[in-house]
Amino acid sequence: MKQGRTLSEVMAELKRQENVKRDYISPAASLELQADGSTLYMNSPSATSTQVISREMLDTTELFHRQMGSALNIPAKYYDLMRREKPELLAENVNTWLGSKDQSYMIRSLDYGAGRVARAFLSDRYRRIDNLQIAMAILPLFMGNDQYEVMSSEVTENRMYIKISFHMKRYEVVPGDWVEFGIIISNSEVGLGAVVLRPFLNRLICTNGCVVNDFGERRHHVGRQAKAIEDSFDLYSDAAIEAEDKAFMLKLQDVAKATLDESRYPTIIGKLQDSKRALITGKVQDVVELTSKSYGFNQTEQESILDYLIRGGDMSLYGLSNAVTRASQDVESYDRATELESIGWDIVTMEPARWKEINA
Repeated sequence: MKQGRTLSEVMAELKRQENVKRDYISPAASLELQADGSTLYMNSPSATSTQVISREMLDTTELFHRQMGSALNIPAKYYDLMRREKPELLAENVNTWLGSKDQSYMIRSLDYGAGRVARAFLSDRYRRIDNLQIAMAILPLFMGNDQYEVMSSEVTENRMYIKISFHMKRYEVVPGDWVEFGIIISNSEVGLGAVVLRPFLNRLICTNGCVVNDFGERRHHVGRQAKAIEDSFDLYSDAAIEAEDKAFMLKLQDVAKATLDESRYPTIIGKLQDSKRALITGKVQDVVELTSKSYGFNQTEQESILDYLIRGGDMSLYGLSNAVTRASQDVESYDRATELESIGWDIVTMEPARWKEINA
């Protein structure tokens, strides 16, 4: 599996972010994109007039713009064209639509040292479930025991990942080919996915990782509506929601403990063994090309998968899956690498009719 930062480095970064993050709830009409297409003002007008009495200035990320464009129903291609070639026109469009919205949004921000940056534009119903909270709730369940090992971890601009292997949970797929079960913990603070706890397979022969998508738990970031104060923006804090979060973390701990339950393991191993018996009978290059089209691999990924499949010599659905998870280690993005590890399981469990089409 792809290696990110060490767990201590990831935890240090999560704690740093916890100290510099700031979240706001703002009425749409109090938000104002500037003519440069990048700077966002959050305005707080006087209660008795339209005069602005305070203003927060933030830079913006690519994701922020993608989310804001989606919320305002501005087509992505047109939004990007305006931002690139006519930022003043983008500001006019955005501000016009914001002014017509009678609702509030959550703005999630971080201080990157050079200034505060708006990193997400979200619904005011978005429930904050932050990375450090999850790490502090789940990691103590597996720390202090050498039977558990964090094999890989990372915090990217959009997600956190922790992949833990259970050394005492080993199974043999075929003679000499062992896998260790474990758990992957992932989360996005910026609206790109739920909290996910799923079984994770570590193939010992080559340290390939595979996310078992059919099992585990997803918890979505949806909660009660947060309220702004009149027409102003306000820092988001709610003691009642914090109390709910404690109960939520207890549920996550129960889900994490359930990954140690071996009752589901034979089913997972059985699927791997079934894929080992599903032989590639078509032209290998054609099979890889059709698989790439089905799962959205780019040309570089496709070439890498073909190379690892041929070098591995396992001309089966199982071999194809392992070629994909091996190729994941070569991509630059940790986010994309984990996507490929997830696709590896999707390939193992491909519907027979689809495999027949690809393998023709």
